[in-house]
Amino acid sequence: MNAQVANLALSLGAMQVARKIPMDSDPQILLYVRAGYIAAQLLCLAVYYYTSMKIKQKNDQTVLKYVEPKNPMSPDSGGLVTTTVRDYDLGEVSKLVRGVYMGVAMMAVLHLYMKFNPPLFVQALTGLKGIYDAKPVQIHLFGKAATGDLKRPFKVGGMFGAAADPATDAASIKEAESKPAPKKDE
Repeated sequence: MNAQVANLALSLGAMQVARKIPMDSDPQILLYVRAGYIAAQLLCLAVYYYTSMKIKQKNDQTVLKYVEPKNPMSPDSGGLVTTTVRDYDLGEVSKLVRGVYMGVAMMAVLHLYMKFNPPLFVQALTGLKGIYDAKPVQIHLFGKAATGDLKRPFKVGGMFGAAADPATDAASIKEAESKPAPKKDE
């Protein structure tokens, strides 16, 4: 919850600063803000790529079992997931990269199509903060131990809190293993 409050405070503070920057009246400043945004997004992608290289280099084949929670929007979701630490971390980095691409696409619409400039500045800062907050980056680049909040599988949090977190206790895993696999229609 503290991370969500910190992100909100950063966004609100950055938006106040962005309003003070004369992007609409000075094209040179707008060019600098665009360059800063592009540099921040490229840095994010470079850090995530380097993190994936480090994960592949470590090649941790430790088995990771957990029960994925059911998604109310998808009846076939959820169930037992058996993977390796390497594959799990690479999947998490892949989600981070997709998030950068989605952010760039949204900014393209907001800035290029709708001519809205302040989010460029805000998204450059939040992208950099995202690097620092990314759990695979904390483990593989900053050298933090995979304990507490960094224990795999990572807690999802969000609006539904613990209800959306994967279950790692032995009883949940045993129950999921005893259930038959769902049949797929062909």
